[in-house]
Amino acid sequence: MLTTENIDDLLQRNGNVLSEDGNKIGSIGQVYADDNDGQPTWVTVKTGLFGTSESFVPLQGARVQGDDIVVPYTKDQVKDAPRVETDGHLEPSEEDRLFGHYGLDGNQKYTGTGTRAGAGHADTGNAAYSDTRTGTADAPGTVGRDTSGPTTDDAMTRSEERLNVGTERHAAGRARLRKYVTTENVTKTVPVQREEVRIEREPITDANRGAALSGPDISEEEHEVTLHEERPVVEKETVPVERVRLDKETVTDEVTVDEEVRKERIDTDGIDETRR
Repeated sequence: MLTTENIDDLLQRNGNVLSEDGNKIGSIGQVYADDNDGQPTWVTVKTGLFGTSESFVPLQGARVQGDDIVVPYTKDQVKDAPRVETDGHLEPSEEDRLFGHYGLDGNQKYTGTGTRAGAGHADTGNAAYSDTRTGTADAPGTVGRDTSGPTTDDAMTRSEERLNVGTERHAAGRARLRKYVTTENVTKTVPVQREEVRIEREPITDANRGAALSGPDISEEEHEVTLHEERPVVEKETVPVERVRLDKETVTDEVTVDEEVRKERIDTDGIDETRR
């Protein structure tokens, strides 16, 4: 079981709370000490997004492993623990609810309610435990006294929640290239040539008289000429025209996050604010 001697060291290391199988449950938040003997009895575990949720885990049966605390409970069991405010002190009714959840007998395990012994900061020292070892002792040298419990010092700590917003990466869609065949009409005009018959007549002259009288005087005769023409000839060829590929680029958008945060306010009674 943990003792007061090794709490300081654990809080300064910012370790984690692990289950028996080695799985991380969450990071160490605060350690609560027993009001009667000052021994550590509870540890809070920071879980959820950015560690904004804290669950109480009993230190009965816990052990130290390096910078971490190993507890005999599963992550689901810790996350399902009753919600109890980490306001510096555990009431008996709150401890009873927690004992019932973890299957422990509060009367046999611990003898008093727990008071916060530290919050995981490096400046937490042994003096933090001396004020929690008795339920009625007040710290000496303080002005006034606490009406809600033992007087630990002469100041009141005001806390507030800060909104820490991060990002996580996940798949938003898929893109692919697909090639398919379509058919379209292409019209082109090409010039074509053809031969046509033209009749030429020439008179009889001394130059052609011999050719004109070379045949019989009267006869029947036929003369034939072959005509030619051009016709369009269509051929197809496949040629590459371009290369297409997929690429990715990162663009930055702005998303507004609206969330409620809690702040502690300190009011005064019976004090003249105009006096300094």
